[in-house]
Amino acid sequence: MKDWIDTYNERDWQTTTDGTVRYALLGLGWWTIDLALPAVQDSDLGEVTTLVSSSSEKAKRLADENGVDHGISYEEFHDGEAADRFDAIYIGTPNALHLEYAETAAELDKAILCEKPMESTVERAQKMVEVCADAAVPLMIAYRMQTDPAVRRAKELIEDGFIGEPVSVYGNNSQPLLEMNPDTDQWRLDSELSGYGTSVMDLGIYSINTTRFLLDREPLAVQSQMDSYSEAFDDVPDERSGALLALEDGIKMVTTDSQNAHSDTQLKITGTDGQIELRPAFHGKAKLHLSQNETTVTVEHEGFDAEDEMREEFDYFADRVLTGTDIDPDGRHGLQDMRIIRAIHEAAESGDVVKL
Repeated sequence: MKDWIDTYNERDWQTTTDGTVRYALLGLGWWTIDLALPAVQDSDLGEVTTLVSSSSEKAKRLADENGVDHGISYEEFHDGEAADRFDAIYIGTPNALHLEYAETAAELDKAILCEKPMESTVERAQKMVEVCADAAVPLMIAYRMQTDPAVRRAKELIEDGFIGEPVSVYGNNSQPLLEMNPDTDQWRLDSELSGYGTSVMDLGIYSINTTRFLLDREPLAVQSQMDSYSEAFDDVPDERSGALLALEDGIKMVTTDSQNAHSDTQLKITGTDGQIELRPAFHGKAKLHLSQNETTVTVEHEGFDAEDEMREEFDYFADRVLTGTDIDPDGRHGLQDMRIIRAIHEAAESGDVVKL
């Protein structure tokens, strides 16, 4: 166990320490400025050279405030302005705007790191995959949990047989969205910008994708229920959502999510011989709780916060771009999550089991 703890934070994915990827960051909300920007600045293989926003004035102001060389507008980005000053883009805009920036980046032959969910609908996500494939540009979807050491160590344990055969999964992700941002006109509550809804798209995707990564199994069918009660959630169907997913090999998964609840994140995987729980799981500082027979151990390791997770995510992406090697999670991986989310919404609307 000591050797395992000593290597807890090792980057088992890293293949190079040489080179630098220059980023243009698109969508300068709090997530990009407060988390993504410092994550790149703290990374080993990246630097931010360009900020892109709704106006060149805003972009230049934020660039000056954060020590970034260039600030341009979305229009200037589409026109190829400053294209020689960055190698890759990070898309942190509302979901329904991801595709248009990916299309321009593909035309400019730039690598793309796109926030999750990758778009607002399956059809638009599919188009992004096709555009990037046609242009032969790298596309990665920003699943930061896949580079979190707690998640990667959990995957190692599962693959080594710690829990035996996986049997069931329970995931929950909830937060008080309007306490975090009291604006009822925000894009996460606007179906035209968010996509199918808000809680599953923004929160449930964590349980779904992390489970897919940990178990390497795909959902085959889904049942679900969702409701919206508060006036602020009138435009989206899933203020509260619960789903039952049937995965390959008979594994059953329950996932619950809400954008209007006490903050809580957990992911519990139970097998024939043991159990692994991530609690907290998705809002930074993921912690491992391990159970086998009558023994329960909490791995008290200094957890990564969201910025740390994003630093690992950016360096993983840069590592793959610099070496020209395959990216996982790529666009097709993100597209599968979009299909699963659509199925959850279809099942709730119809009341039927939806097969994937």
